Amino acid sequence: MSKFSYEGKRVVVSGGGGAGMGAATVEGLADLGAEIHVLDLKEPPIDVASYQSADLRDPDAVAAAIETIGGRIDALFNCAGLPGAPFSDVDTMLVNFAAARHLSALVAPRMTNGGAIASIASTAGSGYLLNIQKWLPLVTTPDFASAKAWIEAHAADIEGGYAPSKEALIIWTMYAAADFAPKNIRLNCISPGPTDTPMMPAFEDMASEKLVNLFAQGLGRRATPEEQAWPMIFLNSDAASYISGENLDTDGGTISAMTTGRIVIDWEAELAPEA
Repeated sequence: MSKFSYEGKRVVVSGGGGAGMGAATVEGLADLGAEIHVLDLKEPPIDVASYQSADLRDPDAVAAAIETIGGRIDALFNCAGLPGAPFSDVDTMLVNFAAARHLSALVAPRMTNGGAIASIASTAGSGYLLNIQKWLPLVTTPDFASAKAWIEAHAADIEGGYAPSKEALIIWTMYAAADFAPKNIRLNCISPGPTDTPMMPAFEDMASEKLVNLFAQGLGRRATPEEQAWPMIFLNSDAASYISGENLDTDGGTISAMTTGRIVIDWEAELAPEA
């Protein structure tokens, strides 16, 4: 059997409804033979083994959904997310970071033969290396309730919601991989660049289409949801059996080009109001 196959594997896709990256992940996993269980407020795009409707901000509802799915779980895909505005900073942090961590803790005991967890972060969180000490107190909170309390008590730190939530998610992935390793569970995330999903209009309203497109210069275009789904599917497959604790930039090379000076942005000019 191919190392990329999901035949015989039971997987949970959080955020697998609607038409974004999670939905594309569901469709890709179906092609590879997975038994798919979707957790989302929106129904999945295809027939799946089960669909659980739960608000990720409600940890008890999420726990009940995982209990209903029951049995062994081989892989978790944390695809759910909020774009920031019009949602509150607190809600954005809870869904994008705290809920992903909470789900991972719930499924880990069910990964009896080892397993893999992959989450969707973002290049919006690419400043994480400068903010490790800032986010470690949140990352190391013991549970959902304590994470929520920390988030609610640090309004200035989480301002904007989206970028802070993705920085925290990346740092948690890198930090917590060592905790999952003794259970033979791998933990990774991807950081997409601009991707044409139903969430994109919210980003354009918040940051402007011009600013969004600055982060799509690597390949000169935005990604499709499928182009983000397949790297996640790879990371949770047996083909990636020695990859853990990684943040994979799936942005067409934009961040790499910025880091090495191949793309130079005059931020003052780019962010100046148009005459």
